[in-house]
Amino acid sequence: MTLTTDHSRAVADGAHSHGAVKPQGSRAERLTSFSLEDIPVPNGREEEWRFSPADRLQPLFQSDLGSSGVTVEVTAAPEVKVETVARDDARLGTAGKPGDRTAVTAWNAFEQATVVTVPAEAVASDVTSVRLTGVSADATAAHVLVRAERHSEAVVVIDHNGVGSLSETVEIVVEDGAHLTVVSVQDWAEGAVHASSHRARLGRDAKLKHVVVTFGGDVVRITPDAEFTAEGGDVEMVGLYFADTDQHQEHRLFVDHAVPECKSRVTYKGALQGSGAHTVWVGDVLIRANAENTDTYELNRNLVLTDGARADSVPNLEIETGEIAGAGHASATGRFDDEQLFYLQARGIPEIEARRLVVRGFFAELIHEIGVPSVEERLLASIEAELEKSMSVITGAPTA
Repeated sequence: MTLTTDHSRAVADGAHSHGAVKPQGSRAERLTSFSLEDIPVPNGREEEWRFSPADRLQPLFQSDLGSSGVTVEVTAAPEVKVETVARDDARLGTAGKPGDRTAVTAWNAFEQATVVTVPAEAVASDVTSVRLTGVSADATAAHVLVRAERHSEAVVVIDHNGVGSLSETVEIVVEDGAHLTVVSVQDWAEGAVHASSHRARLGRDAKLKHVVVTFGGDVVRITPDAEFTAEGGDVEMVGLYFADTDQHQEHRLFVDHAVPECKSRVTYKGALQGSGAHTVWVGDVLIRANAENTDTYELNRNLVLTDGARADSVPNLEIETGEIAGAGHASATGRFDDEQLFYLQARGIPEIEARRLVVRGFFAELIHEIGVPSVEERLLASIEAELEKSMSVITGAPTA
């Protein structure tokens, strides 16, 4: 059987609305290619761009991206190997083909790639950090490949900051029996534009935890794809985001269950505040006809803190076999729970602090699932900074 579900969007600009969007065909039919000619410049009406500010992304649609607008610094665990390689390195391009315009421009424009390799059987004793810093306003391409060889274990944090416009590819290859955590942090300065295509391939009994944290920048669009190539694979995709006035943050995921006996879990949570704040989450899961005993679930939750902000949430589940272990999805967008606020205020907690507690509680469980203390601490500090900025707007009272 084939079952496609599409649940769309929640808007908060003084009122809520919910509606269904007509499915646009099977996710498996999307064109992927390394060729610029095969994936033309979008007009904004295509399915993969219908929520995006195409005008603000125009610099990254062009074919003449440079490579000097970003610097890369790596601090590696002792067991991990780091290389800078030319674009003709045979290891590049093995995690899959680009699937949209910014992904294909990133692939064709980069000159050198950063390759992080966790050797077979190695267990990294520390976190490996890859820090990309935008240093100019020029539209730039970058490429990072993270490879976890057979039965290895490691944590890699990819950190983005600075200024400019970056079109990026992050390839993730998790070989048989390897356990890898990849954390991507988007903490750009005001005005930055960032589009990043994450393409992951998992081998037999491989496990990947993929974490995305988005706060800064003007426009940020992250598109993680995960593909199972052998039985026993397990992917956990976790995301946290906080959008402020006029920020656009978009996360589009695709989990391709192409083989039997694999598991995926997707959990994304976001908060947004301020006029023009816009978040988009699209979660596509495809269970192909031969992917029997698949176990999958995806969840998205959004907390709207002020009028004038909008959250679009679209989980899509496509099933081509009746022999599955489990499959489901859920999506919700809402404001503060007045009952929660009343409960806290009735116990003597001031309204401003009560609101802080609600937001902290909304994110708390997911933050602790990241598993990287330095990232968790930084995330908590960023949430606190965002809340401090917004309290006067939310309550009509000055901040402390």
